[in-house]
Amino acid sequence: MDEVDTQPMETLVERHDRQHGVQEVRIPIPFGELAGKWWGPRHVRPIVCLHGWQDNAGTFDTLIPLLPSHMSFLALDLPGHGYSSRIPDGMSYQPMNVFYLLNFVMNEYGWKKISLMSHSMGSVLHYAYAAVFPTRVDFVISIDALKPQIFRDDVLVSMMSELTPEFLRADQRNQEKSEPPSYSYEETVDRLYQGAVNSITRESCPFLLQRNIRKSAKFPDKYYFARDSRLKYGLGFLWSQDINKRLAQNLTMPFLFIKATESPYWERKQYYDEVIEILERNNPRFELRYVEGTHHVHLSHPERVAPVVTSFLERYWQRDDELASKL
Repeated sequence: MDEVDTQPMETLVERHDRQHGVQEVRIPIPFGELAGKWWGPRHVRPIVCLHGWQDNAGTFDTLIPLLPSHMSFLALDLPGHGYSSRIPDGMSYQPMNVFYLLNFVMNEYGWKKISLMSHSMGSVLHYAYAAVFPTRVDFVISIDALKPQIFRDDVLVSMMSELTPEFLRADQRNQEKSEPPSYSYEETVDRLYQGAVNSITRESCPFLLQRNIRKSAKFPDKYYFARDSRLKYGLGFLWSQDINKRLAQNLTMPFLFIKATESPYWERKQYYDEVIEILERNNPRFELRYVEGTHHVHLSHPERVAPVVTSFLERYWQRDDELASKL
């Protein structure tokens, strides 16, 4: 078994952030705030980074330090994740809220364009955003997810039937304000590592746990997972493959898609191939690159991903100094 740094995770991750000059960001939104981590110069418009399902901004902690230091990056915690606020009680997380979210961030900072680099669910979200608002996006980098999944009709109906009662129970628990089960720090590492089914190395777990767990008020030296449990019961985009294909026609900006070789497609590969074919036909600046590794290869083995991303950025990133950041 791999050894894990057993010092308090705050020391490990906060030292890493301090060494790289990372600054915590809080952006006010109507139901609270969006949290994030700003890497690099404050006067340069950052590349906005969206994480995967039930992860957080820490997913980019090992990759960003290997990317060009004169560029800036803003890794966000999506609502209900990390340090960002949850949506109100009685509401459910809807993926199309990303349209509001990214436009809100652009308005807050006064940006005319947005650059996107995302992993997993974040890549799915920015696929939709970039296709609906293509003139606002100057480039996209997707890591190991491409587009909204397609489910068989019977599977989708079954998911709605099974997940809705679970969502209602999770929402009720939130309203009761009861503390979730707590664990030792080593146990939180085990649960994250095992839950990711070998996608994350044990050494990488602290970078996600930093924003994902809180100290228990009941039990000294124990922690509980603080992400909103309602997130487990979302259904994603419920549209057809025809809509995915139509959206692909709008994605004519520079587009890098990195696929991990040891990660599944989570749907029939036919649906993925159909979209890739459209992107390769319509977009001369679309690039598909394969990297050896699992779904979290960018976190566990960033040295494999960084050269591919850097090559793309060196060709398509443009400095934007027109803003004064609100940090």
